[in-house]
Amino acid sequence: MKLTVVGGGSTYTPELIDGFARLRDTLPVAELVLVDPAAERLELVGGLARRIFAKQGHPGRIATTADLDAGVEGADAVLLQLRVGGQAARQQDETWPLECGCVGQETTGAGGLAKALRTVPVVLDIAERVRRANPNAWIIDFTNPVGIVTRALLQAGHRAVGLCNVAIGFQRKFAALLGAAPQDIHLDHVGLNHLTWETGVRLGGPEGDDVLPQLLARHGDTIAGELRLPRPLLDRLGVVPSYYLRYYYAHDAVVRELRTKPSRAAEVAEMERQLLEMYGDPALDEKPALLAKRGGAYYSEAAVDLAAALLGGAGSPYQVVNTANRGTLPFLPDDAVIEVQAAVGPKGPVPLPVPALDPLYAGLVANVTAYEDLALRAALHGGRDRVCQALLAHPLIGQYEYAEELTDRLIAHNREHLAWA
Repeated sequence: MKLTVVGGGSTYTPELIDGFARLRDTLPVAELVLVDPAAERLELVGGLARRIFAKQGHPGRIATTADLDAGVEGADAVLLQLRVGGQAARQQDETWPLECGCVGQETTGAGGLAKALRTVPVVLDIAERVRRANPNAWIIDFTNPVGIVTRALLQAGHRAVGLCNVAIGFQRKFAALLGAAPQDIHLDHVGLNHLTWETGVRLGGPEGDDVLPQLLARHGDTIAGELRLPRPLLDRLGVVPSYYLRYYYAHDAVVRELRTKPSRAAEVAEMERQLLEMYGDPALDEKPALLAKRGGAYYSEAAVDLAAALLGGAGSPYQVVNTANRGTLPFLPDDAVIEVQAAVGPKGPVPLPVPALDPLYAGLVANVTAYEDLALRAALHGGRDRVCQALLAHPLIGQYEYAEELTDRLIAHNREHLAWA
């Protein structure tokens, strides 16, 4: 089996490599190709990747290349984890929206739209080249904003599934709180990428007993503290929101907070500098502890599980993925991309039935879906008016004056990445 990672020079990659090495019985990889145009980073990451495989006795071959077409040739699955514009673009995404009093974040609000505009054309070009090299290959997208990128891939007819680590993070956290094995925790996870709620926590599978009420009663303070949301809000909701919901439920407080501390992009850039220095140490043969602070916890387990299920291996039968709605949430278009539990196999994911969503959540999901539709149009066709319409539709923006000003700032900061600008 051959797998290719596009964006293989990312500092995330050793986390992924560690998962491939530890879970080789689940996903037996014979060849792993890391593709990245950043030659220096790729050399450092590739060297550490080979040492991790060697230490853990993995027989697979790891290759590195800057040649995308050569890297994806014959691949059974291609994982996308790229960042167009690098941390410098992320720094901008997190800064200029704050100047207008709006959340500055790389996947949500105006910054998230900027990332989508930079990313979608690049990902679609990569996907077309994958299709030419191997039309049966699966594309697993971990590139943010995952929902919009996956929708672009599916609308273009690619065999694509979106992946996020939020659900597996909750699964591991709840398992620890309940004293259960992670594989025994099944989440009733529903919404859009970075806009989800855990409406049930079941022991033993989709038909298991829902222990969410007991979980909130016993551990609500701990969960609320980690989400940085007030406990009474969780009690009122009766569900566990994704930590990204803080941008909606506490928008103004988040803006005030972000204005008084260094950006996350600056923190990550410094971490990446340290990580790359570590990766260059020929004695290092395992992922360093610092990598856990970089983000993407449990990404490797989720990626291995998904790839294994898609390729007919030993992956879990039910997984949280980003895939086409196809009537699962009846108030959304069929081609909207939702993030839910699905039965996953070689033919792709099939969403499990979802109970009627409370209007408190359905209204926000419908609103953000409409924004994502407009964002994708802007990414595919360009134009200032399309950008402004998407910003006007976003529930974190919505005001005409903000949308106009943010449009101008977005274009000014991203002109080099926007062919139409």
